[in-house]
Amino acid sequence: MAIPADVFTTNVPARLDRLPWSRFHWLVVGALGVTWILDGLEVTLVGSLSPAIAGPDGLNLTAAQIGLTGSAYILGAVLGALVFGRLTDTFGRRRLFTITVAVYLVATIATGFSWDFWSFMLFRFLTGAGIGGEYGAVNSAIQELIPARRRGYTDLAINGSFWVGAALGAMGSLVVLNPEVVSQEWGWRLAFIIGGALAVIIIFVRRFIPESPRWLMTHGREAEAEAVIEAIEASVARETGQATPPHADLASLRLIRRARTSWWEIVTSLFRLYPKRTVLGVVLMSTQAFCYNAIFFTYALILTRFYGVAPQSIGWFILPFALGNFTGPLLLGGLFDSVGRRIMIAATYGLAGVLLCVTGWMFAQGMLGATTQTVAWTVIFFFASAGASAAYLTVGECFPLETRAVTISLFYAFGTLLGGVGGPALFGALIDTGERGQIFLGYLLGGGLMVAASIVTLFLGVNAERRPLEEVAPPLSLAAD
Repeated sequence: MAIPADVFTTNVPARLDRLPWSRFHWLVVGALGVTWILDGLEVTLVGSLSPAIAGPDGLNLTAAQIGLTGSAYILGAVLGALVFGRLTDTFGRRRLFTITVAVYLVATIATGFSWDFWSFMLFRFLTGAGIGGEYGAVNSAIQELIPARRRGYTDLAINGSFWVGAALGAMGSLVVLNPEVVSQEWGWRLAFIIGGALAVIIIFVRRFIPESPRWLMTHGREAEAEAVIEAIEASVARETGQATPPHADLASLRLIRRARTSWWEIVTSLFRLYPKRTVLGVVLMSTQAFCYNAIFFTYALILTRFYGVAPQSIGWFILPFALGNFTGPLLLGGLFDSVGRRIMIAATYGLAGVLLCVTGWMFAQGMLGATTQTVAWTVIFFFASAGASAAYLTVGECFPLETRAVTISLFYAFGTLLGGVGGPALFGALIDTGERGQIFLGYLLGGGLMVAASIVTLFLGVNAERRPLEEVAPPLSLAAD
């Protein structure tokens, strides 16, 4: 029987998934995964530098204002995710992950030239917009280019690299906050300017990342998708010295050439095709956003106000915290591909939530010092970091290819708006009361939400490990047999 002109057959996904790990995959990890390093650098700079920014040599901000600037950053990320996520599904991964990092570059450098609270908050908002836009473009590209058998571990490790940026920010703060090295009036400003300038290197490296063949095929551009996968296969063959095996017998898909995906199709996918996955995504994203943003944006304030840690020494306390957060996904990530997504997400969220409640009670009772508080947070977020990274993986791989970037962006935006924007402002206000009991209530709320998310995952979790993306959620363009 003749195939209609608007239907074509492709085995691009199977060819991508069978590739051996190669320099191409390392390039993807390095060039795209650096997004999380930038995000970690940004968050840590504000966390570590907040006492200096708020002080007389800075912008004279209150703890509540520092919390509001954190919320402005998150709000910018929310709106940036929504706008750029939609554009990513429409115009391609490659074009948008160049634009978004350029927005980040300009806004971060501008932050270093802030002159008052309002200008600082505006530039933080714009910086967040660039980073938020990166989430949809970069996450979708990574998941579509990495073989299914290693998708979980790779995605978790890349998301965990946020904490490499956090460590760099912490170490950088030790330099820029040292009055013997840099004037305190310019130290925090220099940190932002240098951080933004580093993005120039990222723009250059990303020129070598091709457009996602999966995106090309779902937009009816099968010839371009074929050319990209052939180039990747040729590169791997040169590296390994072995010719790529024939691909005629690999699993293939019959797709329909179709117009741009409408918002109605996106809504239908979320609430009619996969309503349980939608609930799961919202719960996972909002709870981890509240827990992380509430605690980390006010980390330095807790250390300085309740433990008497000098502002220039904050970096030493963030380093072990960042190490725990990075090693969590790195050491536990493989289990998300072997034991499975549902069990591991439930376990990591649940452990982190219980430990956060216990640590909050110990803080309220005055049982912790600066060092033991840092050790406790390090252990908590060893598990929380793996779970939070898996949340991004889940919302990306559980919905159709045509909606991947906008779906990631929607969940990130809604979850962060629900759980992340209010968190820093709430904890900033609680810290301003100076009462440990009030802050404990905040910790109790964060821990309780993580435990609730663990329970939801046990019932609604998706076993997507080692399965092709097209099997976990068939493309909207899939032709009927």
